[in-house]
Formats: sequence, structure tokens, C-alpha cells
Amino acid sequence: MFDMRKPNLICAAALAAGLSWLSQPSAHAASIDKTSRPNIVLIVADDMGYSDLSAFGSEIQTPNLDAIARQGVTLSNYHTAPTCSPTRSMLMSGTDNHIAGVGTMAELVLPEQVGKRGYEGYLTDRVVAFPKLLQENGYRTLMVGKWHLGKTPELSPKARGFDQSFALIEGSADHFTQGGTTDRNPKATYRLNGENIDLPKDFGFSSDYFTRRAIEQIGTSTDKPFFAYLAYTAPHWPLQVPTAYLERYRGFYDKGYVDVAQARLKRMKAMGLVAKDVQINPGPGVWPTWEQLSPRERALEARRMEIYAAMITNLDDNVGQLVKHLKATGQYDNTVFVFFSDNGAEGSNPEDVTPNNAKWIADNFDNSLENIGKPGSFAGYGPNWARVSSTPFRMYKAFTYEGGIRTAAFIAGPGMRHGEISDAYVSVKDLAPTFLELAKVEHPAVRDSTIEKMQGTSAVAFLQGAHPSVHPADQLQCTELFGRVSLLQGDWKMTFSNTPWGPGKWELFDIRKDPTERFDLAAQNPPVTQKMLSQWQECQARNGINWDEQLAKKIRFGNEIKHYETADKQPL
Repeated sequence: MFDMRKPNLICAAALAAGLSWLSQPSAHAASIDKTSRPNIVLIVADDMGYSDLSAFGSEIQTPNLDAIARQGVTLSNYHTAPTCSPTRSMLMSGTDNHIAGVGTMAELVLPEQVGKRGYEGYLTDRVVAFPKLLQENGYRTLMVGKWHLGKTPELSPKARGFDQSFALIEGSADHFTQGGTTDRNPKATYRLNGENIDLPKDFGFSSDYFTRRAIEQIGTSTDKPFFAYLAYTAPHWPLQVPTAYLERYRGFYDKGYVDVAQARLKRMKAMGLVAKDVQINPGPGVWPTWEQLSPRERALEARRMEIYAAMITNLDDNVGQLVKHLKATGQYDNTVFVFFSDNGAEGSNPEDVTPNNAKWIADNFDNSLENIGKPGSFAGYGPNWARVSSTPFRMYKAFTYEGGIRTAAFIAGPGMRHGEISDAYVSVKDLAPTFLELAKVEHPAVRDSTIEKMQGTSAVAFLQGAHPSVHPADQLQCTELFGRVSLLQGDWKMTFSNTPWGPGKWELFDIRKDPTERFDLAAQNPPVTQKMLSQWQECQARNGINWDEQLAKKIRFGNEIKHYETADKQPL
């Protein structure tokens, strides 16, 4: 049996046939001083599913990201929070999201959570953002893209340690314009180095513009190491893409959800990403199957997925432009690359995020079959495609099942593991301590007890091959958001999720044998269940989590069951 918890390093040569130009190291790579402080490039995709890169089994072609992954270690067991701003708070602080102040998203604070410590909805001063420490210790700190960790100027990237920043302050925006994504926020907020701006006329498309800005910020100077944070907003809805990509995946998804997911799973098994006996989680059974849709509905569904796939390929092409610049300026060989998605794929539709958003979208956008993906359209791709993107795992974004919190990730850099896949557990909380160790910077909590200590663990020894894992096998890992809970210890994972997506009670899984969470073993293992419930109480106390079963059962995120309306209001 393939052990999903025990580190299992596999040759990654089977990740893809052939090498792109990106995968060839420069001639002087071997001469790099591995004790020097490296540049760090952190690339974060927004709402991309576990299986959406070709390096993770997808039919979506991402040769540039794949090439970087082949140069380092692919992390098949990397975990985040279930949604974006909690993940980003963990990234910046190295702590649990409740410790950092984002116990829930600012847009979704419940009356029971208002005013409570840990539910401020922004990155608080109880923690230190690691870019500030890099900045104070000789790094140039650069940022483009999504922030979503506080709206006021004193909470913006400039105040948290970035020398240069071009930031979308909210969680999402139109990819072609400065339009927002809800009736309550029809204009997105962008800040250049802390000052509010309107988008320039040459903005074009979000991923293209963010990359151009990042390349400008990095420049050609090698006097100081740099940290560059590229927080793309793709492939978060609205599903939009430049004209050159509109036909890239035409016809790829006409066979429907099951065929695409099974083809991905087959490739994942061949690559060694999952065990040969893994089966896709069948889901809660609350959405229509492909066979239940009319021909017109299938065409709309396929078109949405085509645009989503094209957004990912466009992002990959932009990463290629960035790497080309680093190679041309002699900065590539001393650069560490980190890539991950901030959470699982997005199954909620944009029409559901506010009570009036469906009407706002219908009144202001054209989501006809012919227009989806173009400027002036505003569509998501829904729960069934999100489950395909999460192949083979259970559910997607906003859930503490693996489909919501296990994401595609890899790390590559000088002196690090090369061409391997590892199923060692790694958390987004581990990145801040990893970056600080690479930069030879001490966290101030070592000297100042008023600052929250990082809870993550540096992965440097693991990445350099000195240790087989980042965490002890029996270390407890706990996650909570929207009342949904995940507890992970050794081979066991216990979850709580509200109905109808979960059973509304605690479930227990042998995550080593059953990584797709198909078989609840809670009734068969009362001692394990009771032990983990006790540990959950300790986790609540340690992280300041305001939770009880009654509160958890009333929380909703989106309305993934009720909705699906097409542009001419024919229900799917």
C-alpha cells in the first residue's frame, strides 16, 4: 500500500514527456555558492484545483510551471486553509489563521464572531509579516497581485514590509477592467506602493499585467537579493481570458465531468502522485450529472471549463516570461521558486455570493455561450467542474476535506532536492520560517514575548535532503474555517462538516489508506475518535477558535446547491 503519510520520494521523470526550454539550467549553475542568500520568487494561484497543472495530471498544458517543478521537489501533500485570506494570513505570519486575525473571512464574520480576538478579518499586529523581516535584513521586497489581508492603508502591503507593491486590495476583480465582483463592491481597489490608483489604460489582462509589473520591479540589479511575491488572481472567477486563448481548449471538455476526472486520475497514478488503488470521491450527490443536462446546458458547461483551462495556460505562459527575464539577467540560478494554489478549486458561483449578485450579473454582463470568457462576461464554472479540478479528493474550496485544503505545490532552488515527488506533509505555515532560514533572518519572537511565535517549521533541511520530512509523523495539525474542521495526526484524519456536503457530525478517516475520505471509521474506532476530540479542544484553546457544533451547523458559504442560472435564465 502506498503510504500517503510516510515520506515517499519518487523520480519525477514521468511528470511529462520531454523538457521545455525552461528546464535547462544555465551553464554556471554548478558554480553557485549554496551558502549565499538566494532570491525568492513566490507564485500563488487563486482558486486552482489540485489536478489542474499538467505536472499534477491535468490535460491543461502548463510546461513552464512543470519545468520548474521538475527542477525541484513536487509536494503532493501540501496543505492550506480552505479559502484565500485565511491562507494568506498563515503564509505571511507562519501561524494559524486565528492567531493572525483571520479566523474567518472579513466578508463573512458572523454576529457571534464580531469583536472576538482572532476574528478581526485582517492581518493583525500580533504577528510579524515575514516580508518586513526580509526588508529589514537587506532584501528588496516586491509584490504584485492580490492582497486581501486588510483594506486600510495601514494594513496594505507597504505597511507589511514591501518596498514596491501593486496590489488588488479585495479578494477578486474583473480581469480586464477595474470592475469588482459583487453588487456591493462594483469597483475594485488597487494600490501602488500604498496609494490608491485607477488602473492604467494598458492594463490589458490581469495575469499579463501583473507579470510585466513584477519583471519591472525585479529589474536587472544583483546588488541585493530580492523577494518577489506574485499573487495572481487567475483562475478565480470571473472566467475571462485574452483573445489568443479563447479557442485553446475548444472541445476538450465535451465528454463531461467523469471522463475528464478519470483521465486525470489515470495520469496521476502513472506519475506516482497517488496510489494505484485510489478512487475518486463520489461527492455528496446533490448536483446534476452530465447525463442529466440538456445538449445546450452541456455546451455551456464545457465552454466554462474551456475558459478556466485557458486562464491557467495563460498564467503558465506568464511564468515563462518571468523565468526568461531572470535567466537573461543572470538572476535565475540563485533563485528559489515556490508555487502553490491558495486553496482548492472554487465550486460556488459568483451569482451566489450576495443576495442580489445574480440580478447584478444578469443586468450588467453577457454570459451567452458565444461571449463567455470575453470582456463583459462574468461566469464561474460551478461545483461539478470544481470537483474535477480537485481530482481525486473530496469537495473543494471552503471545505476542510482534502479537496479544499490539499493543493498543487512545488519548491525548487539551488542546493535543493531535484526531480522528486514527496508526500511528506507540508503546510503553508511552513513557508515563512523556511524563507527566514534561507535568508538567515531570526524571527523577533525569539527575543520579544509580545509577538506571536511562528507555528510552522522550516523546510530547509528537508528541501536540502538532510531530513526525510518537515514534521514528526505524529504531530497534530488542525484547521478550522466556517465551522468546518480538520484534525490530522499520523494516519488519522478527523473532520466535521455541515449538511448536505457532510453528515453534520464527526467523521474519522485512515488518510493513508483512504486519502479521498470515502470511508468513515468513527463508529469502529471510539478510542481514536475520543482522543482526537480531546486534542481538538486543545487546538481550540491554543489558537483561540470560537467553535461549537450548533454554530458550525448554521454556517453556510455560498449556495452551491440551489443555484445555477445561464445567461438567458434557463435553470441547469
